[in-house]
Amino acid sequence: MSKPTAVSLSIFRYLFASVAEEMGVTLGRAAYSPNIKERLDFSCALFLGDGRMLAQAAHIPVHLGAMPASVQAAITQCAPFAPGDVVIVNDPYQGGNHLPDITLVSPVFFSNQYSVNSNQSVEPVTLSPGHQRSQNAVTPSFFVASRAHHADVGGMSPGSMPLSTEIYQEGIIIPPIKLVAAGQRNEAVWQLILRNVRTPEERNGDLAAQLAAHAIGEKRLAEIIERYSLTEALAHADALIDYAKTLTETAVSQIPDGRYTFTDYLDDDGQPDSSPIPIQVTMTVDGSQMHVDFTGTAPAVRGNLNAVPAIAKSAVAYCLRCTALALVQTDLPMNDGAFAPLSITIPPGSLLDPPQPHAVAAGNVETSQRITDAVFGALAQALPQLIPAASQGTMNNLTFGGKMPESGRPFAYYETIGGGAGAGPTADGGSGMHVHMSNTLNTPVEALEYSFPLRVEQYSLRSNSGGDGLLQGGDGLVRSIRFLTPVTVTVTSERRQRGAYGLQGGEDGRPGRNQLIQGETRTDLPGKFTRQLKADDILQIETPGGGGWGELGN
Repeated sequence: MSKPTAVSLSIFRYLFASVAEEMGVTLGRAAYSPNIKERLDFSCALFLGDGRMLAQAAHIPVHLGAMPASVQAAITQCAPFAPGDVVIVNDPYQGGNHLPDITLVSPVFFSNQYSVNSNQSVEPVTLSPGHQRSQNAVTPSFFVASRAHHADVGGMSPGSMPLSTEIYQEGIIIPPIKLVAAGQRNEAVWQLILRNVRTPEERNGDLAAQLAAHAIGEKRLAEIIERYSLTEALAHADALIDYAKTLTETAVSQIPDGRYTFTDYLDDDGQPDSSPIPIQVTMTVDGSQMHVDFTGTAPAVRGNLNAVPAIAKSAVAYCLRCTALALVQTDLPMNDGAFAPLSITIPPGSLLDPPQPHAVAAGNVETSQRITDAVFGALAQALPQLIPAASQGTMNNLTFGGKMPESGRPFAYYETIGGGAGAGPTADGGSGMHVHMSNTLNTPVEALEYSFPLRVEQYSLRSNSGGDGLLQGGDGLVRSIRFLTPVTVTVTSERRQRGAYGLQGGEDGRPGRNQLIQGETRTDLPGKFTRQLKADDILQIETPGGGGWGELGN
């Protein structure tokens, strides 16, 4: 086997990444629910047999640190593996992040062989249905994994994002178990899941789409191994992880050594008499190493904004990756090496490491955004001419459900809504976009109105909602939905009390606003609520603008 070169590393980097990307294309095209097939609310990734991440497609940033946790949980609790196994998990306290995000993990087995491009003989690989895999292998060579946000997994309100106070209210909890064993689907587990959700046909289709994505991932891996050999592929995998580690360490070494502290706040936890919730970050940079300490962050709260540690790791890794990309001015492989220079301290019992059975539904979507704001706030002290102002800082989560007027069939839907991005030192902030930890698309109006009994009355930019400054923060959105049948609506949104912060003298963006429109009457709604709406009621969500950057006229 030849030693990896710059050229061969580049080839294998994109080969591995293409496996995850094609899995994502398959999942998006095969899914049933608008949230997955239209909004692309999923991630796919490739891992080595020891659980190290090798490649993740450019899907959802909040899954960066959480997907590895799911694979490690699968290895810990479900080994030994056999060809054809598929593990399922959504338990936030055992490798998940919140219950609607269902993760599948599949081991992939190969035996050793020589490169087919050499003149040496090739060791044959025993065929199992559809793929070349060794039947005698004990340790997987790789894992493929997918995580998709399912629009309903049960719980106390449609869409499974309730204003909960314990995790049992949020939906079905699935610990790491084998959904498929040696190629045979566990029908009892499959039916148990479908029996505990409001929309079983949709869940059936979306889970099948995830399995189809895994089949494609295994097939593409088999093609790589057949062409280059397992030895060659694993050698380049290790070299790519080392390369990502070196590049990230190089980026961290360009950040001035020092200790940087920043505190930002969540509005409230959606429960009565809740006060602002601090998230404090103390970042220490020492040479090529970075340590992030969340000491000073609020204790776990009664509501659902608690976040498991994997979410905090994802947010910090995302911020470091964004900064590293700007500093080294080259694309970085997204693999286990990118985490190497980073260490994190999270106080047990805090908002970011809650004890069971604290509610966590919104920690993945809202708290992750505020962690990002706090980390970037600390980085702005070290790199004031690089880091942009805060973006909208929320995903404006909307869930609703009811029954179809004609058939009586239950429906449930979930979406996040974009807003304003923060201005930076070189450009105004983008308007009406998903920012930071979400990275999904919007559901097209046509698809939404086709799938559900509603009419979108307005979908437009929210003029002048971005913060003023030398460079202007991006504007938020206005999304108004008229429901044509009674529905239960839950909104979990942030930045309704204080806007996204500006930097270097730029002004804060405008906070968001939620309103109920009934005829000529407009009623302001809180940032977090569950409410029964009647036919012809209009829910209007106005999302926050991004912060401005730099003083006007300077």
